[in-house]
Parts: sequence; C-alpha cells; structure tokens
Amino acid sequence: MGYFPEKLVNKRKKTVLGLMSGTSLDGMDAALLEIEGTGRSTKIRLLDFVTCPYDEEFRSILMKAVTGEEGGSRLVCNLNFLIGEFCLKAALEVCRKAKILPGEIDFVGSHGQTVWHQAESVQLGNYPVRGTLQIGEASVIAEGLGCPVVSDFRVRDMAAGGQGAPLVPYTEYLLYQQENKTLALLNIGGIANITLLPAGGGIEDILAFDTGPGNMLIDAAAKILTIKSFDEDGAKAMAGNVRQGLLEKMLDYDREYLTRKPPKSTGRERYNQEFLKQILEWAKPEISENNFANDTLATITQFTVDTIVSGIKNFCKPFPEELYVSGGGVHNRFIMSGLEKLLPDCKIYSGDKLGIPADAKEAVAFAVLANEALHGLCNNAPSATGARHPVVMGKITI
Repeated sequence: MGYFPEKLVNKRKKTVLGLMSGTSLDGMDAALLEIEGTGRSTKIRLLDFVTCPYDEEFRSILMKAVTGEEGGSRLVCNLNFLIGEFCLKAALEVCRKAKILPGEIDFVGSHGQTVWHQAESVQLGNYPVRGTLQIGEASVIAEGLGCPVVSDFRVRDMAAGGQGAPLVPYTEYLLYQQENKTLALLNIGGIANITLLPAGGGIEDILAFDTGPGNMLIDAAAKILTIKSFDEDGAKAMAGNVRQGLLEKMLDYDREYLTRKPPKSTGRERYNQEFLKQILEWAKPEISENNFANDTLATITQFTVDTIVSGIKNFCKPFPEELYVSGGGVHNRFIMSGLEKLLPDCKIYSGDKLGIPADAKEAVAFAVLANEALHGLCNNAPSATGARHPVVMGKITI
C-alpha cells in the first residue's frame, strides 16, 4: 500500500521529474521521464534532460556552506529555500524543453544539494554523532508544480545504521543488472563512486562504494592554477606530466581511506581545501614554475584515476567485464584514457551506451527512487550502504 492517493499509485505510466545537484556544485540537473512498474519490473523512458548551471556568485556562496568553513543557521536556512527555487527553475525548464505542462507531472524525486555528509561518528561535545544534510526545500517545488515531491532520501538509511550513500546502486540494480555478465557502473562527479552488479546476482549481492575524489580536487586546483572552474576535457592535464613523487605522497596521505573495506562513503570532509593546500605545498619544490599548472593538474587527475583503479582491483569481486562511466568525469580525456590503460581486461564505455545520457543518470535515479517510495517499497541497498535492514527512503511533501 502506497502513501499517495490510490489513483496515482495505480496509474500505469507516470510522468516523473528527477532533480539532482552533486558535489561538483556546477548546477541543478533535471530529468523528465516516464516510469512504468516498480522493482525489477520498472521500465523507464527518458523524455528530456537539462542542467541549469549555477553562476559563479551563487557557487561561491554555496561553497561556504558545503565546506563547513563559513556560514551558520541563517546561511543554511536561506540556501535551503534558494536551492528549492533552483530546483523549481530546472523543473520548469525541462518541462518547457519537452513541451510538457507542469500540471502533467505526477510527482518529483528531488535529491537537492548535500551541504554536509558525516558518515563516520564524530564527537559533538561529549556526544558521538553521525549525520547528513541535504537542502532544497521540497515545499517550494510542490507549490510551484502543484504535485507531490519525494525528497531527503539519505537520512532514513543513516537512521538504520547505513552510510546514507551511495543510493544510486539500488536503481542501477533495477535497470541494468544482467544474468550472464558482471557489470560495473562508475559515476565521476565531485566524488567518484562505483557499483558492481555480479552476473545473476540479487539485491544482496550489490557492492557499491565511493572510491575517492572524482572532479573535486581537479576543479579546485584548476580554479587556483588556471582561473577556470574546471579543466575542460582534461586538456591541461593532457598537456602536463605526472610527477610520481607528488602522486605517491597523495596516495600515502589517503591510504587509510583507500584500503578501508566497503561499505564506505566520503566527501568534502576529506578532499577539501586543506588537502589541496598540502598538495600544492608538496608540488612547489618538485615542479618548475613554467610547468607548474599543467604538471600539478596531471598529477591530481592521475590521483583520481589511481584511486578508482585501486578500488576496482581491491574490492570488485568478481572483476567486471564491462565498466560504464557517467558524470562529468566521462568528458575528461585524461581520466578515460587512464582507466583504459590501467584496466586492460575490462571494456570501458560511456554510460550513454546503457540508453540514458551519462550526465542524466543520477537525476533519473532519484525519480526511480521516488517511484519506489510512493509505492511503500524499500529502496536502499544495505549491502552497499551498510544499513541494518532495507528501508523506505524519502520524505513526502503533498
């Protein structure tokens, strides 16, 4: 029995919006799709997809909150409603592009924007605590579109002892698992995460975890070294040389996380400005001024490649026959060529080959998670998150 009116729950085909803003802080993704069925019977058809980019002023404001270095309750309160407005703007834009009226949307699945994710326990005074916070006020979206919104997915999994991440593996299992072939799906956003779908496996056989940084350190370094917000297509890194001494220092610095067994998740609490400052200090005596930007970016990008490959080789059993890459990192030629070089026994493809544009995959996932939630179906993967048991994730705003 679902939480929504029977007429909506029993509707054979639903028009659904998925909204997602990731750790790269580059904008709000909106995927419009048609969903039929639930669970392993789920069928989807992508109608359209847009990204509404954040401008530099807003991105800098948002960065204050997500780094935890500045801001407070007033900033988070205001950003909560402002991100809600960005969600609504992206929703209306994808409707306009698809020539669908907002009133035709049955419901929305919104991840919002993570501003802090603390999967491991820390001390708050004398009290041990874990937590996660996603903002993007669902009531703003519901009011603007006139339909229910499912949001704030991660907290229910964490309440059940899980890491609250990664959440997309459940939807990947529904949509992509195969009986005769072991697949891996890699998303390279700000953080890189991987899902392993063993051939013929069940939901309990899913392995998924954050491998480490995706574009997060690359983007932050590019902004300092090139005054651009990212290294487009990995061009600067491609023009540089990897400095092995610097790379080894970075890998040693991060050894504890890289060798930790899944389930595990990470974020800006680890790959932050302090870590980048340390990297740049290590780089100064090793790289000449003429080559500093390109060689440093090449080495940081290689760090992302090596952490991904390390995660696959150390923890992905059975070894995947095919690897599908999505997220912003799929456009980075340095990353893609690096993966191909270090994983010669695995066929590597853009996630586009699965039938959903690589850039849209995570927004699509939150639409599917919302569909499961409105039917009252558990939609986490405890083997991936470490939760004690399956739960229904998502709060419903009607």
